Amino acid sequence: MTTISYITELGNNNYQTFVTGNKLVLIDVHTSWCQPCRQIAPIVDELSVDYLGKLSVGKLDADKNSEITTELGIRSIPTLLIYKDGEIVERLVGLQSKSKLKEKIENLL
Repeated sequence: MTTISYITELGNNNYQTFVTGNKLVLIDVHTSWCQPCRQIAPIVDELSVDYLGKLSVGKLDADKNSEITTELGIRSIPTLLIYKDGEIVERLVGLQSKSKLKEKIENLL
């Protein structure tokens, strides 16, 4: 079974443009070795489909983008950032339920 998701891989070359160029943005800051990151990844993928056209979803590998994560003050992973109109409006650290994430997104739509 192939899972469809609408995710943009982020890095130094596109992070700023991505978060400022979209109205509502969810960023999943993760690493490949983090177990909670692997658990939340399919939830983030599902949200990218559920909110297609309303929410832009990106993933940022913390190991490959330490400059960005330092700038954002990220100390724990996974960290989910929700941007609205280019500003961080939610910062969720650790494993989150899909229902909690949907509630946060719905409140911002």
